[in-house]
Amino acid sequence: MMTPKEVALTAVKALEEKKGLSIKLLRISDVSNLADYFLICTGSSNTHCNSLSGEVEKRLKEAGETLLHREGHRGGTWVLLDFGCVVVHIFTDETRKFYDLERLWNDAEPVDIDSI
Repeated sequence: MMTPKEVALTAVKALEEKKGLSIKLLRISDVSNLADYFLICTGSSNTHCNSLSGEVEKRLKEAGETLLHREGHRGGTWVLLDFGCVVVHIFTDETRKFYDLERLWNDAEPVDIDSI
């Protein structure tokens, strides 16, 4: 069983390898009981968003993690993957700006993913 941080970092690596844009990892465990981390990423198109979400699902499934819930998959402008301890949000640029999760969760702690 992976720790929440290991789950988050595995998802970050999957997004990076598929050329996800503006990847942000927020530790929300101190401000919410929804999850330990929110991972936010932008895809360059609907197809790219679906490719990013597919890669995250594949990697975490291979690591033994269970996807609890998926939302928004058909529309392609936003995909939410809920792994319990980590919730992954993948948006097109316009949809990301509309929902502005970084502003909504501005009291969460940003995690430096450049050091991974």
